[in-house]
Amino acid sequence: MNLRRRKRLITVLAIIIGLSIATGLVMYALRSNIDLFYTPSEIINGKGEEHHIPEPGERLRVGGMVMPGSVKRDPNTLAVSFKLYDANGVVSVSYVGILPDLFREGQGVVAQGVLAPGHLINAEQVLAKHDEKYTPPEIEDAMKKNHQQAGVVTSGKQP
Repeated sequence: MNLRRRKRLITVLAIIIGLSIATGLVMYALRSNIDLFYTPSEIINGKGEEHHIPEPGERLRVGGMVMPGSVKRDPNTLAVSFKLYDANGVVSVSYVGILPDLFREGQGVVAQGVLAPGHLINAEQVLAKHDEKYTPPEIEDAMKKNHQQAGVVTSGKQP
């Protein structure tokens, strides 16, 4: 192999190795920012064919309806706790902060935070659904599936 081809080969290999290292570092940096979407029943019963149940300490987003009568506010702080439900499950959410204006009982919300033992989500952010015109596909599919099942959970007990 002549000198010119050897230099080109070394340059191409160096670029490939550099891009591989950069991609690996980006993926490593972003791994903690990945939030998976779950419904309350998926947290309790598992998600997908493997029935993957999230473990305490895992970051996630939970979408469901705010259970009527479950909102409890601390009068001295901005702490609030409530329950999210779907057709097959109920989880508790604890949040410290100002809730969205559209937050109310019976309203669809998405809570983003960390799962704690006992199906409790320590939320860092709570988003309220604002209209019917746009819903992210994963939330829309989950809500359609839950509303097609008979009976909506309105108590703290699972069906």
